Amino acid sequence: MNRPYPIHRFIRGGSRLVTLYAAAALLIATAGRVAAQTDPLPSWNNGPVKKAIVDFVQATTTQGSPTFVPPAERIATFDNDGTLWVEHPMYTQVLYCLDRVPALVRARPELAKVEPFKTVLTGNREAIEKLPKEELEKILAATLSGMTVDQFRTDVKRWIDTTKNPRWGRRYTELVYQPMIDVLKYFRDNGYKTYIVTGGGQDFVRAMAEETYGIPPEQVVGTAGGVKYGYDDKGEPTLTKEPKLLLNDDKAGKPEGIHLVIGRQPYAAFGNSVGDRQMLEYTKSGSGARLAVLVFHDDAKREYAYGPAKGLADTKVGTFTQALYDEAKAKGWVVVSMKDDWTQIFSFGDVVNATAKKAP
Repeated sequence: MNRPYPIHRFIRGGSRLVTLYAAAALLIATAGRVAAQTDPLPSWNNGPVKKAIVDFVQATTTQGSPTFVPPAERIATFDNDGTLWVEHPMYTQVLYCLDRVPALVRARPELAKVEPFKTVLTGNREAIEKLPKEELEKILAATLSGMTVDQFRTDVKRWIDTTKNPRWGRRYTELVYQPMIDVLKYFRDNGYKTYIVTGGGQDFVRAMAEETYGIPPEQVVGTAGGVKYGYDDKGEPTLTKEPKLLLNDDKAGKPEGIHLVIGRQPYAAFGNSVGDRQMLEYTKSGSGARLAVLVFHDDAKREYAYGPAKGLADTKVGTFTQALYDEAKAKGWVVVSMKDDWTQIFSFGDVVNATAKKAP
């Protein structure tokens, strides 16, 4: 005769099973967290590009390494547009300036019948995108001057906080590349001082860089206009922005700006276009281990695809020529394929990215 299994033993046995399952689940979860913590670049696919970045950081920060770099000399520079955040179909700062034109015209009605302001007021994006560089420079000069630096910073922050990109429906400061945020953190965790070196306006980028990238304003080098010291109607000191160019921080202007503002040659530099070539060239010319990285936009589904390198669409915004691509390969610069090397583009995930509207 089969004896019934004592219920108290069943309960105790079940409890042990539950405990074992719970312990196993905890181990799996813990292992996942440890793996995430030990992976310095979690948004990057494993491969030669990721390895090159990790190897460089380890080689320059490991005590006793023949390529060890003292902490005070650890400088890494990053372009902004197209390297840290989206630059297509038009630079974010240009969009800000275009949005300021109506207010400018209200203050100066005579501009309504003058080009390029007349075209901007139509709201015709195709016509606006066809404006020559010289006309866009007139818009930038008019909309980026005539106010105090404090007024400008406040207005930029207001625009950044309230304006959304039409493709993703997200604020522009959300359209930063998560893999590059990983890189910034990884470099800083290993004693590197990270600088933005951008062709964009220095004051514009300073207004958003600390909150967005963790980079304080004094570590932003950009195209700089003149300012004039004076007093407001209450007798308080002011700095007023003037339509006078002090530094064009693009192409050869980037190493020049690095020397003027930073005073040290970078050990690592990240860019994405012909405008960054001289910065990478200057960085690699130093002794010891040096890292030069170019981000190549080849992911039309999750972001954009443009070159014209490798047969992709030609563009005036963030141009990456075949000559630059060939030079990078010949000189051992690292070329990042957004499509192949990044597991995600933005922090809000690839599920969202994949379902975003098709790029124009």
